[in-house]
Amino acid sequence: MQRLVASCSKLANTRYVRNPSLPNPNLCDVFISHRKIDTKKTISGLLHDHFTRLHLNSFLDSKSLKPGDRLLFEVNAAIRECSVGIAVFSPRYCDSYFCLHELMRLMENKKRIIPIFCNVKPSELCVKDDRTRPAAEIRRLQLALEEAKYTVGLTFDTSNGDWSEFLTMASDAVIDNLLDVEQGRLRSINPHVQEHICYYHQISV
Repeated sequence: MQRLVASCSKLANTRYVRNPSLPNPNLCDVFISHRKIDTKKTISGLLHDHFTRLHLNSFLDSKSLKPGDRLLFEVNAAIRECSVGIAVFSPRYCDSYFCLHELMRLMENKKRIIPIFCNVKPSELCVKDDRTRPAAEIRRLQLALEEAKYTVGLTFDTSNGDWSEFLTMASDAVIDNLLDVEQGRLRSINPHVQEHICYYHQISV
């Protein structure tokens, strides 16, 4: 828990160095891609609520959208804005074109992805070609899925897993990746940024 608090503090300080006028200049920190029927009331909803308590802006369609919102417009906008994407792979994830579309957009926008294999093995995931979409698009979906399957992630069994331990591990992974993204942005602006980050971190503890 102490490590998590320290990491959150470091993230806040890094963002302050990048933009002192805004407490959190990111409209969306984390985009959560999930199959609602599998994970809405379990892992995905808990992740969204947990990140909210950590003052991270996470996008989960079932909680972030309201009546009247244009689904694809809002989803694509959140993907463009986010720093990190979480793909919660579940047994029926690949049955949904929209889930695969989100994953493809995350990959093609070069976002950092944290795969979570929930009650499913990477080898069990595949894109089913029902011949209703162009071959080129199916190939893009397949490439995105293959890249995600070979990205280091987390595994979780909802029947036997330790929920508290999982949420801690997921939070650590997200914050570590957010820090990497923020520091990369700062280095592109100021090559001496690490000195400022260390300074603000020291005076805040």
